[in-house]
Amino acid sequence: MATPAPCRAAVVTDPSGHRLHAHPGALSSAPMSPARKIAFIGSHSVRKTNAVHSFAGAVGRSGRSVEVGREVVRFSPLGRNEGATPEAQLWAIMAQIQQELELRNQADVLVLDRAVVDNFAYFLRVTRGEDPFDVKPLVQNWSQTYDLFVRLRPDVALKADGVRSTNEKFRNEIEKILDLIIPHYIDPDRLIELRASEITEGFDWGNLLERLCGPLGDTKPEPKPVTYAPTLWDFNDQD
Repeated sequence: MATPAPCRAAVVTDPSGHRLHAHPGALSSAPMSPARKIAFIGSHSVRKTNAVHSFAGAVGRSGRSVEVGREVVRFSPLGRNEGATPEAQLWAIMAQIQQELELRNQADVLVLDRAVVDNFAYFLRVTRGEDPFDVKPLVQNWSQTYDLFVRLRPDVALKADGVRSTNEKFRNEIEKILDLIIPHYIDPDRLIELRASEITEGFDWGNLLERLCGPLGDTKPEPKPVTYAPTLWDFNDQD
C-alpha cells in the first residue's frame, strides 16, 4: 500500500473514534515533527466549522491521521461577541495557541477552526487598534507556524447558532480589520480564499489536500478516523 506523505502511525482510537491513549510517538525520547497545520479563518458565520469538518473528513479518507482544533471562544469564561473585553479577546488568543500546542504532535494533519490572526482581529476591534498587552509580536511569530490558511469570505446570511452574534455591522467590522492585518501577518503563498457559499457537501478538497500534504500515489489508501482530542476545556466541563 502506498504511504501518504507526510505519514506517521495512526492515532489509537476505540471503535467510536475516541482516543484511547496518547500517540506512541509522544512517549519517545526523540520529539516528533509537528503536524501539517491548516487553519480556516474569517469573521463569524462564514461556514468555517463546516469547512473544517468537511476537510478533516477528506484528510482521513486519504489515509492520513487527522486532529481537529475547535473554535476556542465558544469555551471562553469571559464573554464574546460585541460585548467582549480586551481581556476576553486576549484569553481567546492564548487559548488558541495552547490548543495548537496540545495537538501539534498528535496526527499527520491538524485542521483548525480559526487561527491567532482572526482572533487578533476581534482583539483589535475591542481595543480600537491599540495593543495594551503587547501581543503583536506573538501573533506575528505564531502566524509563521501554519502551513496554509483558508480565508472564507462572507457571502451568506448570518445565522443564529446560540453563540455568535447576528449583527451584520459587527461582522463587517471584523472583515475590514482582517483586510488590513492579513497582508502583514500571512504570506500570500500560504493564503487561499474561498466564498462561504462554496462550502457545500459536494465541495472537492482534493487540490487543497494535495497542496498541504503532497500527492497520495496510485494505491487506494486505508481511511483513518477524524480524532477530536480532549482539551482542558473538556475536563473543566466535567467538574
